[in-house]
Amino acid sequence: MDVDEGITSTSFSIDARSTPPLSRRREAIYQFTQQSLPACKPVLTPAWVIATFFVISVVFIPTGFITLRASRSVVEIVDRYDADCVPEEFKINKVAYIKDNSIPKNCTRLIKINKHMKAPIYIYYQLDNYYQNHRRYVKSRSDRQLLQGLGYNDTSSCQPEEFNNGLPVVPCGLIAWSLFNDTYTFVRGGSKVKVNRNNIAWKSDRDHKFGKHVYPYNFQNGTLIGGGSLKPTVPLSDQEDLIVWMRTAALPSFRKLYGKIEMDLEADDVVTVTLMNNYNTYSFGGKKKLVLSTSNWLGGRNDFLGASYIFVGSSCIFIALIFLLLHMKSSTSSCMETRN
Repeated sequence: MDVDEGITSTSFSIDARSTPPLSRRREAIYQFTQQSLPACKPVLTPAWVIATFFVISVVFIPTGFITLRASRSVVEIVDRYDADCVPEEFKINKVAYIKDNSIPKNCTRLIKINKHMKAPIYIYYQLDNYYQNHRRYVKSRSDRQLLQGLGYNDTSSCQPEEFNNGLPVVPCGLIAWSLFNDTYTFVRGGSKVKVNRNNIAWKSDRDHKFGKHVYPYNFQNGTLIGGGSLKPTVPLSDQEDLIVWMRTAALPSFRKLYGKIEMDLEADDVVTVTLMNNYNTYSFGGKKKLVLSTSNWLGGRNDFLGASYIFVGSSCIFIALIFLLLHMKSSTSSCMETRN
């Protein structure tokens, strides 16, 4: 090795070691911002693009049909009852009917089972045109109070349902105040159908968001009653109706779990539902529905996922065919030009 080469390599290694870490970091950031870092740059040839679209369509279309078939296998019965459960003399003024506590609110519905429903059968109540995602409504709660009870005093976020008669409200806020309070009783063939109302809320909510030693206090004691009441001797962590309701919905049409029927219902069975039509949806043009549904590995009925898979797969195969025709046309034109 030459003396000059040795001196050059030695000086280079000394310079590299002597370069401060900050300068090396700046150099790396500069290379990143200038996009001069080594990277894999695949060449997208027409064959690769067409093959990729075909592979996506081959995977997505069968997946979509499988998902759609699984969704259609779910047996679901939906019964809207808010209009039919109003007496004839109050059909014109439904708001007066729902606000008059002297009028009985009980109503009877007959539900015919069209297909065999395998247990567990989930009972939901569905509300339409109900905006639980309204900004003021969503903010009107206190998560700290739900966990600590009267030990937490800063409940200003709960306005306007923060105090009643000068005393704090537990749980405070509009969400808890508007708790859904329709009830349902089921009878099949003269015998009452047992509804399991335990474990209908998320376990994480029961264990970590609602206090085990926090009890309702001064709740629904004002002049204006919003919805259901709570048992003052039962802690919030065990009031699962409240826990389910407090998990607000993102869309104006939503379902919330009411309970589970842990017995099969056969085809052509007639289930008599005795319900209490207490909840006021007439003031804002809302709708109330009772839903009975089975489930499978995919969950409840939802055709959107399967339809999306089929749509994306069909679009990919359509695009692949267009690209294939354009590529064949371009190849033919090139061959003709070469011959000429």
